[in-house]
Amino acid sequence: MLKYIIVTVITSILILFSFKDDTFTGQPLKLGLSIPQSGIMNAVGSAVYSGASAYFLHTNQNKLLGDIQIELIIYDDKYEPDLTLENVKKLIDKNVFTYFGLVGTPTVNKVLPLIKSEKIPLIAPFTGASFLRSKEITNIINFRSSYKEEIDSLVEYLQNKRDVSKFAVFYQNDDYGEEGFVSLLYSLNERGLKLSGEGTYKRNTLSIRHAFHEIKSSKPEAVFMIGAYKANALFIKTAKKDPIFKNTLFCNISFGDADEMIKELEYDTHNLLFSQVVPSYKDNSKPIILEYKKLMKKHFPQEPLGFISLESFLAAKSVVEALKNIDGSITREKFLKEIKQLPKSVLAGVAIEYKNSQLHNGVYLFEYKNSTFIEVSDEN
Repeated sequence: MLKYIIVTVITSILILFSFKDDTFTGQPLKLGLSIPQSGIMNAVGSAVYSGASAYFLHTNQNKLLGDIQIELIIYDDKYEPDLTLENVKKLIDKNVFTYFGLVGTPTVNKVLPLIKSEKIPLIAPFTGASFLRSKEITNIINFRSSYKEEIDSLVEYLQNKRDVSKFAVFYQNDDYGEEGFVSLLYSLNERGLKLSGEGTYKRNTLSIRHAFHEIKSSKPEAVFMIGAYKANALFIKTAKKDPIFKNTLFCNISFGDADEMIKELEYDTHNLLFSQVVPSYKDNSKPIILEYKKLMKKHFPQEPLGFISLESFLAAKSVVEALKNIDGSITREKFLKEIKQLPKSVLAGVAIEYKNSQLHNGVYLFEYKNSTFIEVSDEN
């Protein structure tokens, strides 16, 4: 009998502490970020932080969640997976409510086992990796469309609208590049097309020479760029000096950071095509874009507007809207339930619907012409 009482008491204590740990009402909601704040990818980390922080600061200052404040805890991972793992372990010790906006496929892949085992939600990782869109993973909510969807949209456009048939790919030699490479092969194969050339470079370097010569020998009509913005820009700069690439189209997916690439190219280039997972940040017809511009100007006036900070801003607002809908005490389980059933119109101009483990399912194609991004559907 005594043994039974002891077991019952211990079980009750464990349940009590488990419940206490899972309840976040009456304390700051800590959101953990591991992003590149230094190194070759620092501009991406800066954009992810500023876009999200602009809306979270607005939330705190205007008490959109009542007395609950959102607190961001940020660690620099330099876009290196081992550092991301160290940072995520530190964030677990900080008892974060959720992770937000981790940057990169190889970095997220490194911490995926820990995220799954700890059951802490990961919201809006900045990657379109397919392994984050598994139905078995219930605590990861992507905001963006997948790389496969981006690449498929680009291939369809190039084949049907530009009559392109010779494709090459320049890609980062890691999980991110491999994801894009496989997606491109799949998309080409579906349309009876083949890859003409390929070249890789090492992550966090600008060692593109070998890849450049491998791709040049295939004389491609279009080159897919599955890399970071500095490496992509250097490849394009090098190609622009070679007559082989005179009419080649350079096709960049969203992770490549279109705004930073154009900056690296000194705003003077052509034959560039970009896929994005959010609409143009210059589209003033959408109320949410106007709100983004207003809050960025207020909180980060020195930070340039861009596709990445807009994506992060939209994801942050989705987090706040889900929290506002929670009835009673705040728990991770309630939060995940609410964010998955947000109304389609909650972002006022950017429709969302939770499916395929992601909230926003759009892909937008842009060209860079006359010093601006022009959506290809708007072309004359």
